[in-house]
Amino acid sequence: MLASILASGLAVGAVYALIGISYNTMFSTSRVMSFTAGQVGMLGGVLGSLFILRLGLPPLLGLVLTLASCALLGVVTEFVAVRPVLKSLDQHLYVLSTLAVALLVQNLTALEWSTEPQPFPALLRFDEGIWDEKYWLPILACAATVCGLEFLYRRTLVGRAFVAIAQDNFAARALGLPERNLRIASYALAGAIGGLAGFAGGQLLLAFFANGPLLNFYGFVPVALGGLGNNRGTVIGGIGLGLFQQAANFLVGGIFSSVAVFALFIVILLAAPQGLFGAQAARRV
Repeated sequence: MLASILASGLAVGAVYALIGISYNTMFSTSRVMSFTAGQVGMLGGVLGSLFILRLGLPPLLGLVLTLASCALLGVVTEFVAVRPVLKSLDQHLYVLSTLAVALLVQNLTALEWSTEPQPFPALLRFDEGIWDEKYWLPILACAATVCGLEFLYRRTLVGRAFVAIAQDNFAARALGLPERNLRIASYALAGAIGGLAGFAGGQLLLAFFANGPLLNFYGFVPVALGGLGNNRGTVIGGIGLGLFQQAANFLVGGIFSSVAVFALFIVILLAAPQGLFGAQAARRV
């Protein structure tokens, strides 16, 4: 039983961590917390099931098409819900604009797909208890994403431009960096990361339109716990959340496990408002 809790907790936590990284990637170039992060995660599972199970495409091609579709949604979000808000004095309106896009995506998915959970296909046909692919695929996807982002940010010019925009938007713009293009690229990247989360966790979460709001919340918790913009802290927060949630499901079950997650979330934020791994915000006086 302990092994099952650990396996499922690590897998679910890796999915939450990937959604949290998607939040961070969008926030880094726009200072906007887009509520479409959970929806691209939901679409990762739905589109993966559509391409592979219904249309009969090879798993690798289904993955590529899923990531491309989710990246496209990220770009559309930037154009439709984020860019108009950044031109406004009331920039907090992104709460409404991105939420509107998220609800539109969720309802369209329910209409065109199904309102019932649909199966997600086995990709490698490997089923050996706790070594089942549904447990290690999300962990592998999370590890590959973190390593890929570290390489991007540290070894490439585009990645360094992302870091420059994230650290000081105005200074980076003064140096001539293409802020708008970088923001579009970051939203496409965030969409692909969210789609990968849903695809890798499809066998655990199934292809279900209602996964969007769930991933929105449980993907934001690691961001708050790990510190906004801190991907490593987000991964630790996501894994910790997954393990705690699965343990709570085993010990108390039902709605009480969600209550336990909320209680832990509130306690940690009261103790460390900037997150467990976030730096204290400097304020000029």
